[in-house]
Amino acid sequence: MPPPDLAVRCQPVGNGWLCDVTIGPEEGATHHQVTVSDAILARLWPDATEPDGLVRASFAFLLQREPRESILRSFDLPVIGRYFPDWEAAIRRDGGG
Repeated sequence: MPPPDLAVRCQPVGNGWLCDVTIGPEEGATHHQVTVSDAILARLWPDATEPDGLVRASFAFLLQREPRESILRSFDLPVIGRYFPDWEAAIRRDGGG
């Protein structure tokens, strides 16, 4: 079964990005705010200039493991690794976006 609709919009803030993520159709959708530091983006997706793909891959990872309603509403992206130690290895890319 494909994951529900996943919309990601990121904007630069300070030394990183603030991303708004919406999962699911408008009615009943869940909304999440995720911060991504430039350092995390450079480490996990070295050639990416924006974190949209990294955030999308991270949410796809989460949705394979828990329902959208269980995902934190606001968090710093590396927090995923505290709950799922295999997250970083699973979403790391050599080339980025």
